[in-house]
Amino acid sequence: MSASSRRRVEDVLIVGGGPVGLATAIACRRRGLEVTLLESRSPPIDKACGEGILPEGVELLRRSGVSLDGAGERLAGIAWHDERSAVAGRFPRAPGLGVRRTALHDRLVARADALGAVLRFGVRVRELDRSAAGFGVRATDGLHEPRWLVAADGLASPLRRAAGLDGTLTRRRRLAVRRHFLAGRGDAAADDPHERFVEVHWGHGAEAYITPLGRGELGVAMLWHERVVGVRAGDGARAGGGARFEQLLSRFPDLAALLEGAAIRSADRGAGPLRQRARASYRDNLALVGDAAGYLDAITGEGLSLGFQQAEALADALAADDLRRYARVMPSLRRLPDALTELCLLLSRHPALRARTLATLAREPRLFERLLAVHVRAAPARAPLAAKLLWRVATAR
Repeated sequence: MSASSRRRVEDVLIVGGGPVGLATAIACRRRGLEVTLLESRSPPIDKACGEGILPEGVELLRRSGVSLDGAGERLAGIAWHDERSAVAGRFPRAPGLGVRRTALHDRLVARADALGAVLRFGVRVRELDRSAAGFGVRATDGLHEPRWLVAADGLASPLRRAAGLDGTLTRRRRLAVRRHFLAGRGDAAADDPHERFVEVHWGHGAEAYITPLGRGELGVAMLWHERVVGVRAGDGARAGGGARFEQLLSRFPDLAALLEGAAIRSADRGAGPLRQRARASYRDNLALVGDAAGYLDAITGEGLSLGFQQAEALADALAADDLRRYARVMPSLRRLPDALTELCLLLSRHPALRARTLATLAREPRLFERLLAVHVRAAPARAPLAAKLLWRVATAR
């Protein structure tokens, strides 16, 4: 029998072998489900991202049995900078982690493999297949007819589109590009050289994220509004394009000076448009997870932590044979991160408001730390906190 005519029947079939796809495989195996994962690329798989994991994401990985010993750099908190102000806040309970995406991928593959997930790298999905039994896929290794099909195939998710779950696209396009440097410098936001912070540098229409990754390596990710900055995905941001990274870096003179002479450790890698919408989190036996389930923006660094939470929730629903359970919990998982992301996007679009906000937080760093505690779910989100910040900004002089 040829590979193209071979028929496979699985309990759970996951399409997409990035971090969230692997986390879903791990979560399903921990609940006793048989899992097969298909991925066209070979490990370790890289992606354009800030490479910082918030404390809640680190804890989810540890609870899943993913070994993080010796991986990356402990992150004490987050620091915001603009042309006039700077403020830093520490995570209230536990550190985050800055780690190269390829190193994280290796750890996730090892854990999924140890749990008995069938990982089939180098297998390309050709099309979504529909039968009376539900959705399946036709891949280069044959026809797959799983009980549950999970789309973890990224921002542009071909399976989401083929299943009719694509939402309306926005005209406001945000793009991203990332490069690694060997800089060997301490962090400007901390007096202790062993305390490292993710630095967010705000500029007009763009932000630069500097994530310490250990051993002097820094990941520098640029996010920007296409219309405001004038750098388009077609100009090379998606496929790389060193000139585009340099153009964006020139908008941050202080950062450019700090990185001058630092060795470049990777080719540029881009992504976007970032905002993607999904009409629903599932249809029949097909469920969306991670970026495929809809994505707002990378501006808060919440992506991996949220994806790991979705993986756990989806595994619970599959173990209970009830995808409605997943659909019910998804809004609660997204509500807080989406609200904070929209707030940060508002600051990104309005320079005067951003300048006043950062100046206010610089004068009241405890308020920034309270907002950070809400962001990492170490404190409840309360309306008075938002009202206090708005009042401080409105009355700032």
